[in-house]
Amino acid sequence: MRPGEKVSDQLERWLEGDHPKTLGSLIELFGEKSFAIVFVLLLAVPALPLPTGGATHVFEVIAMLLALELIIGRREIWLPGRWKGRQIAGASGGRLMSTLLRLIRWFERFSRPRLGVLLRQRLSGIGFGVLVLALSLTAFVAPPFTGLDTLPALGVVLLGLGVLLEDIVVAIAGVVVGALGAVLVIGLGSLVVRWLGG
Repeated sequence: MRPGEKVSDQLERWLEGDHPKTLGSLIELFGEKSFAIVFVLLLAVPALPLPTGGATHVFEVIAMLLALELIIGRREIWLPGRWKGRQIAGASGGRLMSTLLRLIRWFERFSRPRLGVLLRQRLSGIGFGVLVLALSLTAFVAPPFTGLDTLPALGVVLLGLGVLLEDIVVAIAGVVVGALGAVLVIGLGSLVVRWLGG
């Protein structure tokens, strides 16, 4: 990452480069912020307001495993070599990355670095991991076809963007949205279970 360069410019430069668009090269580009960008990528699909019927559980499980890496104190992502070599900006992946780029540019218009130093602390990384683990697990256990996984996943996306942009306000918004989603999953989810059981 080049000092002072916007996150969207870094991502655009990576997308336009002639190197393979693999998960490993994206992690290498973002370094210590690679957790944040990968969490945003993984939870972007579950964050869409569409019932997925459990199709996004794989993304949520991977996010939980990476969150555990943060919790134990890792500063950079470890993934098996086969996963790192996966292309993430091919035909369909390219559309997702382009959408992500537009989303980041939109946030950059309104966001600015606010108390970013707090988000760079080792303890903050552990807290980030705990929150992502909790919200990803909440999205995972949401009843299928209800769309209740949307808010917890969106919370992770906002939290990841807050870390990427070093804006604690965006990160706090992610926590609030995720917490609201967790309340809905627990409350409405229990109603659905009781209704099905009755």
